[in-house]
Amino acid sequence: MSGIEQFETAAMADARRAMEVCNACRYCEGFCAVFPAMELRRDFAAADLSYLANLCHNCKGCYYACQYAPPHEFGINVAQSFAQLRQESYATHAWPAFLSKAFARNGLVTSMAMAGGIAIVFLLTLVLQSPNAVFGKLPVQPADGFYLIIPKAVMTLTGFASGLFALLAMCMGLASYWKASGPRGWTLKDFYQALKDAASLRYLGGNGHGCNDKDGSFSTARRRLHHLMAYGFLLCFAATCAGAFEDLILGWSAPYPLMSLPVLLGLFGGFGIILGCTGLLWMKLQADQEPSARELLSADVGLLLLLLLIAASGLLLLGLRGTEAQGVALCVHLGLVLAFFLTMPYSKFVHGIYRFVALLRHAAEQRRAV
Repeated sequence: MSGIEQFETAAMADARRAMEVCNACRYCEGFCAVFPAMELRRDFAAADLSYLANLCHNCKGCYYACQYAPPHEFGINVAQSFAQLRQESYATHAWPAFLSKAFARNGLVTSMAMAGGIAIVFLLTLVLQSPNAVFGKLPVQPADGFYLIIPKAVMTLTGFASGLFALLAMCMGLASYWKASGPRGWTLKDFYQALKDAASLRYLGGNGHGCNDKDGSFSTARRRLHHLMAYGFLLCFAATCAGAFEDLILGWSAPYPLMSLPVLLGLFGGFGIILGCTGLLWMKLQADQEPSARELLSADVGLLLLLLLIAASGLLLLGLRGTEAQGVALCVHLGLVLAFFLTMPYSKFVHGIYRFVALLRHAAEQRRAV
């Protein structure tokens, strides 16, 4: 049995109680994907609750519409209960298991990782290179590019090792969650529907009318900001892949010309991340905290701040090429990237893969229910 099936947590018990009340009421059945999925059940096992929690996109519409929400004696707060249960599911399926404790103090862990990542890159660079490589002025585009600051072997091996660890840890967590709460009997049509729902962030729009980001009024701002952040991140990932291809296959060393594919992709992606993360940070700090899990705010802020700093430091590095500050900017940027890779499997970043599995299960269930 998986860890999530072995014991009943307070969040799980509260989520089950809420679902039993909601299943009797059904006032919110058209709000999002959660309630049609809920209506297919009479009982709510731990795996079902974990699935429903990850299917929830936290639009908060049900909280403001609910006649049993606080201060009613029932105290139904589905958004808050599911937020807590999602966090528990991330920790339950984390790999290796002892690092699951990072979810409990994610804001602190992220801060320490950022400081540690920058320090490690600086120390490695100063040990392997002369101080002039970091603090001296280099040409904008020398023959060996950034490798005059950080040796190519060090940059490549560090990035590859940390990235491979993050990928392995997330795949192991995904495999564990799939075994406990994943879909059964899904088809390619179900996969396409889940992919379409995930790519469009359909349920971040409250199934069409918008989310209740701050109060009972509807807005699609969070959906638009998520699009900026998510697709900005994908553009930056594409820029990294393009740069790796030009370096490793074509033999062209960074930094690349301003009009090159890696730079253009990174430029647009970086601005997308900055705009998206800044907007989401502002919304989180301004939002009504009653339907939220306040203890999880630091984890949300930590990830958004880290992504924001990575994008900002990358754009700053682009502007500082050929100056004495180029080496420092490169070390800071790569230190933040290292921190991101190391904390990625133990931050809210994993919600994307858990939510996609939930969307896939939802698509398969709805197809069979028709």
